[in-house]
Amino acid sequence: MKKALILGINGQDGSYLSEILLEKGYEVHGLIRRTSTGNLENIQDILQEIELHYGDLSDPISLYHIIRTIKPVEIYNEADQDHAGISFQIPAYNFDITGSAVGRILEIIRQIDSGIRFFQPVTSNMFGKTTISPQNENTPFNPQNPYACAKTFAYNLSKMYRDVYSMYVSIGIFYNHESPRRTDEYVTRKITKAAARIKLGKQNEIILGNINAIIDWGFARDYMETAWEIMQLNKPDTFVIGSGEAHSVKDFLELAFNEVKLDYKEFLKTDEKFMRPAENSILLADSSKAKKVFNFQPKTNLKKLVKMMVNHDLEIEQ
Repeated sequence: MKKALILGINGQDGSYLSEILLEKGYEVHGLIRRTSTGNLENIQDILQEIELHYGDLSDPISLYHIIRTIKPVEIYNEADQDHAGISFQIPAYNFDITGSAVGRILEIIRQIDSGIRFFQPVTSNMFGKTTISPQNENTPFNPQNPYACAKTFAYNLSKMYRDVYSMYVSIGIFYNHESPRRTDEYVTRKITKAAARIKLGKQNEIILGNINAIIDWGFARDYMETAWEIMQLNKPDTFVIGSGEAHSVKDFLELAFNEVKLDYKEFLKTDEKFMRPAENSILLADSSKAKKVFNFQPKTNLKKLVKMMVNHDLEIEQ
């Protein structure tokens, strides 16, 4: 039985990935941080099937101990501070946890067993301000927020360990991927939750920033299945993963409120405090390399994704 370690197993991506690996017969281990409130909601249904380990990306001793004890064949790093907007408020934390920590993990793997396969997700935000659209694996990076800068560092560290030490380090350049497990800080979940609450009479308005921002959205579980596929390839590589479709926040709003038969214009207010200091260009994925190498195909379109998220929020708000 294959052993896998998922860093950040209780987050959106980590929880979906854990379910996928269990279905494939893996022995699944997960790293979680000790917090004052705890957050196991996303993995509540599989707690008896996985083994959790307390640790922190800021603590190399805990990482070394966990990896040496488990001896996994695959490690997936789904732990970081992954909110681009919030990263402006906590830049140093992003630089360390989202960037430098990747170097700590890779060096620990190199010292314990350089044969362990490692997957590092990074972000389309790294392309930032670009005149090239769509973007592929050769598009230059020009990050516009601390989160994207940290991910660019993580990308370079991952590529360096792959090239210099011949380690199996694969990289997924993921475009925005959403699900009912998104937290409320994200605009997608904020919209679907507001649509549900307004429909049920629990909320009167929704306040957003720039609704004209254009985004390439996909379903998180689909992308985690893709992460596993990438890790099964004979050689480590880097792949751009996205839907290849561009939609505005306004489009998302309209789909969500249409799902509950309401007109979003009657409830929308905008506030400059939700605007970012710097905006990206239109980020759109060219996943032709992934399609060629392992037949990547997005499974869930935006309409289906929004419907799934709104129905989930209607159910929990009833």
